[in-house]
Formats: sequence, structure tokens, C-alpha cells
Amino acid sequence: MRLIFMGSPVFSVAILEALIAAGHSVVACYAQPPKPAGRGHRVQPCPVHARADALGIPVRTPRSLRTAEVQAEFGAFAADAAVVAAYGLILPAPVLAAPRLGCINVHASLLPRWRGAAPIQRAILAGDARSGVTIMQMDEGLDTGPMLLAEAVPIGPRMTAGELHDALSRLGARLVVAALDGIATGRLHPEPQPAEGVTYAAKLDRSEGRIDWGSDADAIDRAVRALNPWPGTWFELAGERIRVLAGEPAAGRAAPPGTVLDDRLTVACGNGAFRPQRLQRPGRAPVEADALLRGFPIVAGTILSGR
Repeated sequence: MRLIFMGSPVFSVAILEALIAAGHSVVACYAQPPKPAGRGHRVQPCPVHARADALGIPVRTPRSLRTAEVQAEFGAFAADAAVVAAYGLILPAPVLAAPRLGCINVHASLLPRWRGAAPIQRAILAGDARSGVTIMQMDEGLDTGPMLLAEAVPIGPRMTAGELHDALSRLGARLVVAALDGIATGRLHPEPQPAEGVTYAAKLDRSEGRIDWGSDADAIDRAVRALNPWPGTWFELAGERIRVLAGEPAAGRAAPPGTVLDDRLTVACGNGAFRPQRLQRPGRAPVEADALLRGFPIVAGTILSGR
């Protein structure tokens, strides 16, 4: 097929590459505009933009798709379909209608659960046993379009958002190629999403990374995994914001939430206890808990700040 690809982050790169490998002609990529990044705040293209440049695919980075000029250029590509994967802009009706077969979305959840911006992280935060990818025919709603294909992925008990992200990116790359084949041969037809079970995955905020020691230990464990790698979880001590990169629930006696219970950094929670295992002080490399404690003692009885 003659395709337009619309995506921005690392999640979308494998999907673009799979379309090329399957023999489709990607005539243009639409991606978020370049932004300042890194310590030097140099303007850099997003991952899809960079990969498309390397592949020799024309890239467009409009800040909106609502102007007549942008819509006319989009339509002029005369695409059979547009494949959308974590693009970052709302597609207005003229854009949705421009490709001959419409716009196909790769969404990182089992719709209708976790419509919206952060389905991977919200699934782990909620304690879901599984996630997955849905290939959807887009309409004007927020992830409300009819479904073409879906496949589940189990969420392991220690799985982080980064690990689930990579698994769903690979799955999305495989499923969207299969969906396009099914559309081309007439074997696949969109089916409406179930009316029951709709949930919304709100965009993540940095403030969610502050550990609430008043929560139960399992909820803190899910937060540490769900917010890894971004925005990360943390607590404050001695004027420092210390990141918790990994940890697990642990046995511990009852104490006020945030109280350090022993010399292994076991911390009392609202229910149960949690033991950080890998941490990072500002400006330093990540280390295991025992290494951090050797150079930065946190003695039993210390109260760690929380919400």
C-alpha cells in the first residue's frame, strides 16, 4: 500500500520499520516538531523523525492539522491509508477522511480499557494482569473507533513500564502489518468496541513520582514499576531528591508511614513495608541499596518524606 506514517516516540519506530520491511511504500512521515533536549537543550528531532530521515522518507512536523494548507498537503499524498502510532496530535475529520482506506491506529491497550495518553503506565498502576495492542479504525473520538485486531500480553509481577512498552511496540509492529494485509484482502472488517469496560489513561504528571508512604506497599511497588523510566519515583531526605529505580514489598513491623525500619532500608507504608533496592542520588550513577547506604547512611528511625 501507499502509506502515510504518523508517530513520534521510540514506541513508534519499530512500527515504521515493520511497514517498510513488509514492502509498503511510506510516502511521508508526520511527527512532532523538533524540541530542545539533553543538558545542552539543543533542538533535536523526535525518534520517528530521525529514523525517517535515515530512511529517506519525507517528514512533516506541523504543530496542528487543522489548517486548510496542512490538510491539502496531507491529501495530496494520495495515500491508501495512514498508520498512526503515538503521534501526539488530534486528527480532524478532513485528515481522517483523506486516505482511501482511512486512518489505522496502533493503540497500546486492549480497548476499550485505557483509552487515552498513558495506557501502559496506567495498566501497571491499576494492577492489571494483562495489557495488549489494539489495531483500530480511527474516528473523531478519543480511541473510540471500531477494532480490526487485538492481542494480549501478560503483565509480569516485576514488569516495568519500560519492559511492557518494548513488548507492545514489537507486538504493534506485527499486528499492524497483519491488519493491513487483512484489509487489502477483505478478510478483516472493523467491529465496534464493547460499550462496557471503558477506562481513561490520563497523561502522566511528574508529581505522580513522589512516593506516598501512606499507600500500601503493593501500590508503591506498582508505582515504582509503572513510572520507570519516566517520570521515575522518588523521596526526599537531607535536602536531596533520591530516585527509587527498583524495589519490592517486604516484611516489616507497624510504624508511622515513611519510617525506616532497619539497616536494609525497609520502609513502613500505610499497609505493609517496601524495600528500595536500586536508587540514585542527584548527579550520581544508580547504585544498589547497600552501596548507597555505605556512603549515605539512612539509619533505622529516619522518617522519609512523602505526600
